[in-house]
Amino acid sequence: MSDSVPSVSSARPVDVSERLPLLDVLRGFALWGVFVSNSFAWFSGRVLMPREQAQALAAPPFEAAVTAIYHFFVNQKFVTLFAFLFGLGFSIQLTRAESRGASVVPVYSRRLLVLLGIGVVHLTALWAGDVLSTYALLGFALLLFRNRSDRTLLVWVGLSVVVVPLLVPALLHFGPILLHGAQAAADAAKATEAMEAQTRGQLLLGLQSDSLWTTQAANAHFLQYMLPTLKRLLWMIFILGRFLLGLLAGRHLLLQDVERHRAWHRKMLAWGLVLGVLGNGAGAVVQHLRLAGVLDPSKAHWMFTLSAIQEMGYLGLAAAYVAAFALLFQQERWRRWLGVLAPVGRMALTNYLMQTVVSLWIYDGWGLGLIGKLPPSRCVALTLLVFALQIPLSQAWLSRFRFGPAEWLWRSLTYGQRQPMRLALKPSPAGVPDAR
Repeated sequence: MSDSVPSVSSARPVDVSERLPLLDVLRGFALWGVFVSNSFAWFSGRVLMPREQAQALAAPPFEAAVTAIYHFFVNQKFVTLFAFLFGLGFSIQLTRAESRGASVVPVYSRRLLVLLGIGVVHLTALWAGDVLSTYALLGFALLLFRNRSDRTLLVWVGLSVVVVPLLVPALLHFGPILLHGAQAAADAAKATEAMEAQTRGQLLLGLQSDSLWTTQAANAHFLQYMLPTLKRLLWMIFILGRFLLGLLAGRHLLLQDVERHRAWHRKMLAWGLVLGVLGNGAGAVVQHLRLAGVLDPSKAHWMFTLSAIQEMGYLGLAAAYVAAFALLFQQERWRRWLGVLAPVGRMALTNYLMQTVVSLWIYDGWGLGLIGKLPPSRCVALTLLVFALQIPLSQAWLSRFRFGPAEWLWRSLTYGQRQPMRLALKPSPAGVPDAR
């Protein structure tokens, strides 16, 4: 037997038979939640509107209830889940590369570069809220952690989800007060808030235009403001922490061997619910007090701790979702029901890009022009309808093809050769060729 290390060129895409159905289901579920979040906040124009206008749309009791449910159960939880799955996916790719005696770095780097290219096109040509480019850039950071110990990963996770959310808001709040005084700091904060509101308003006006060129020009202009901000840097740090949690979970086969970790999943479900209820409950109470005029964030010096508390809430509910799906998926009946999400998860990149295109057509002025006009409930209903259509479309496509269109392009560019697209035909018992 040869002692030589297998060539990197022997690397290949994962075959359908090698996929882990639970991960595809979770990825489909995460994509649903991300779509709801993107539509609720961004595509609908809600975060771009003046506060009074957004509050008016959500004022009726039913709309207020929908908004509260969204913020408690959806907001930031599914971004957390999707990032966790990205890190877990990297762990699986790393394990498979090591089993072949190959390095994960060359193929994974090419994979990230292609994803970065797709993300940059999506970011500049379609929508400023793209996450693909961010995932690709942070994916290179994962390579730096691949051989680090569990303890090191946990330290970095702690920095990401506890220390940074506490330290940075504290510096931003108390730093200007110590340097310039309370009144000057308050005036500067108001000026910054006014400038941000003006920038968001300019984007909203651009997206309401019936000219496709004008909407995309507004998108590009908004990028100049959004990309270099401290908020985006903090968001990237949070995402990296979730990547590392996924890397840890994959390293210990948390979702690859659920049966062996059943007790662990039960504990994660219980503690996740506790942290989720406490963290998100605190955020809901503070938001209610702010809207009622009882709480002034500029005067409540303890408010800097809210970011860290909410982070625990986001992570807690996301962990509870993972544990609940993992435990339910071990039962045959639930496996059949939840399995309808697997095709969506297998085509996550295609479906994500499709969601952007469809949403721009629904909301932007050159399409149906619904931006800034829909109350929360109708926005969510439209999102559920589009996602419900993606389920059978994904099933139909994958009954004939190995990959989604965007996944095929991603793999073909990564491996430097055109990947076979159609499923191989196998003879059926009657002798008639049957696509498998």
